[in-house]
Amino acid sequence: MQYRHISRGAAALLATTAFVAGAAAPAWAQDSNGTPKTASEAQPVRAPSGNIIVTSQAFETKRTALPVQVLSGDELVHRRQGGLGETLAGLPGVHLDSFGGGASRPVIRGQTLPRIEILSDGANLFDVSSISPDHAITTDPLLLDAIEIQRGPAAIRYGGNATNGAINLIDSKVPKVMPEGGMSGAAEIRYGTGDHEKSGVGRFTVGLGSNVAIHAEGALRRADNYDVPDSFGTDRLRDSFAESGSYAFGASWITFKGYFGAAYSRVDNEYGLPGHSHANSACHGDYYFDRLEFHCRPHGSIGYNVTTPDELTAFIRLRSERVDVRGDYDDLLPGLAHLRLRGSYTDYNHDEIDGSTLFARFTNEVWDGRMELTHQPLFGFTGTLGVQYTDATFSGLDLNAIHRPPTDRVGFSGTLQRKTENVGVFLSEARSLGNVDVEIAARKDWRTIRTPIPGPFFANLTPQNEAYYIGAYGPDWRPALEADQRTYWSEGNPDLKHDPFSASFGVTWNVQPSVALALALAHTERGPSVRELFADGVNLATNSYELGLTKSPADFLWDEFPIDFAPSMPDLMEETDSINLTLRKVGGPLEFEVGLFYQDVSDYIFARLIQSNDENGVRANMLAYTAADGEFSGIDGQVSYQFAPAHRLTLFGDYVDTELKSMDDNLPRISPGRLGARYDLMAGSISGGVEYYHTFEQDKVASYETATSGYDMVNATLAYSFDTGRIQGFELYLRGSNLLNELAFVHTSFVRDQSPLRGRNVVIGARYAF
Repeated sequence: MQYRHISRGAAALLATTAFVAGAAAPAWAQDSNGTPKTASEAQPVRAPSGNIIVTSQAFETKRTALPVQVLSGDELVHRRQGGLGETLAGLPGVHLDSFGGGASRPVIRGQTLPRIEILSDGANLFDVSSISPDHAITTDPLLLDAIEIQRGPAAIRYGGNATNGAINLIDSKVPKVMPEGGMSGAAEIRYGTGDHEKSGVGRFTVGLGSNVAIHAEGALRRADNYDVPDSFGTDRLRDSFAESGSYAFGASWITFKGYFGAAYSRVDNEYGLPGHSHANSACHGDYYFDRLEFHCRPHGSIGYNVTTPDELTAFIRLRSERVDVRGDYDDLLPGLAHLRLRGSYTDYNHDEIDGSTLFARFTNEVWDGRMELTHQPLFGFTGTLGVQYTDATFSGLDLNAIHRPPTDRVGFSGTLQRKTENVGVFLSEARSLGNVDVEIAARKDWRTIRTPIPGPFFANLTPQNEAYYIGAYGPDWRPALEADQRTYWSEGNPDLKHDPFSASFGVTWNVQPSVALALALAHTERGPSVRELFADGVNLATNSYELGLTKSPADFLWDEFPIDFAPSMPDLMEETDSINLTLRKVGGPLEFEVGLFYQDVSDYIFARLIQSNDENGVRANMLAYTAADGEFSGIDGQVSYQFAPAHRLTLFGDYVDTELKSMDDNLPRISPGRLGARYDLMAGSISGGVEYYHTFEQDKVASYETATSGYDMVNATLAYSFDTGRIQGFELYLRGSNLLNELAFVHTSFVRDQSPLRGRNVVIGARYAF
């Protein structure tokens, strides 16, 4: 690692700490006498779902003009699965993109990463889950206190990747308040019948004196291949196993004005890749005068990248280490109501292994820092000015044969890296006009992606080839050839710059103290992701050969070629104009939150089918990233009624419709409609619930898809809490999922046919908190 890179990266953290003169905690943890409040004294926040949590509340659910749901407390404990997508699937507007038991990504309003952002306590979470669906999100739901889900654009605060929503993961690794009585903790164990899951969780927070709190936590989980209905042809899904281990250590200095703290965390995962096949590892396109022939036969210099038999287990071994610096301060300077700091360093890597052969490796090293300043009311407005700096180095795209020696005659050794530097500035202002709240916001980003020469120059030449270069360059041919190669590299890999701008306007009419009608208008711009830009080869996870926006064959094909490829578009910007209408009621027997949305997208980036080939028995698709104008519209939400103190009934559902306005096709992997009901019981020490929902058939499909049948899902929970004389205590619980044992396929999954949802599963758990 070069010193210059360390210095620039460290600036992301140093910039966020430069204004720190003391330590502090959020407003809800203050005491007028200067003593830090304990967790039980901190004022809770009630979310639209009715759950009560104590959190930094990054989405500010009380005043947002967009739908926000908070999953916390018992509901989070009982719903948790090994992956984030599985944990959230079934919530209004949220589906999942599943890839066996180890990797699952949430889908919000028909779209997943890279159009939704995953956050860790208000700071971006960095891994490589947006690169491919078989890459896991690096969080352990077993260690989360709450999950906040915003449906709708959140790009103003978190950048263009939050075009369609954001998910904020709340944890305790950096303490915000002093533990009650000087000490708090929790432990949990659980067992799952459908995959023989065995999990254990522990956490501990202790106060040192009156201002210092330290925290330690850890979780271990092991699950075998999970059960599937016999109608799938087998009773267990091969290579759906998952093992994980996570731990974190943190400490904070806490005063009556705020806190400042840091934490180190590490995640280790190892999980299988169902549906994995090597049959298509040699797929490529041959361009003839009058046709394109996409096939998967090796010939000439093109061979199979992976030659191990499919009977061997393919799996990913992942490690992510992260350092977080967090702070929240009140009244630090005159006129400054609040200061929030978030800084992080992430060192991520994972290996893709088949049997004992390592064939791919992904890495992502990221420095990130953000600072938000909230000013005191000025002319009736309260607002926040923020700045964010990110420096990232990513590698691994299209690297599917690292186990094979290079065959190039001349080139540069080392691994190809993409270096991204991004600076973002954002401002939001809000004020109340009677019973109407108004908010305006804007964000500007400046992003540069560089592709430096990966390493030293090499020339592996036969005597005949060396004689050729001597004839071309003279006796001192090597320096001249290297200079030419460096020039070719620079010309072929120019810096790519994207400067997106996003703005929003929201108005909330508080019809009654508990009822609000909100309208949000937003214009969002998003630069293409690394995969969308640079893909140029086989993706074994999706059985596809992909060409990015900078790799179009149109750059070298002749005008009369029969297939119309769009030219390379390195400067493309995806632009979305959206309208969101939200009606919510909080408090009283009847509660609801329903959202209507419409998005008009210019230059929507997606992978378009060019040709397909199934000569090897496994269908492979040649896909080219392109852009087309499109529309998204739909509705999602829930309505609940508490018809007795211990009984509540909830109806929920969601629906998304899409149209490609400038192309005769449909968008792929769009989530189908869903409708369901849930009954919740809370009677003293006994709590529980039964949930049923129907996912409808998805028959509006892209040209290379087929329709996906609908399915019914029944889940149930039963818990018993023992009275230990404390607010928290001991609980036993049962959580049953897919109790009908229905064979269910997820239309949003790349491996839909090879990886159905889990069959019947019952989780038995016990947890204790003190």
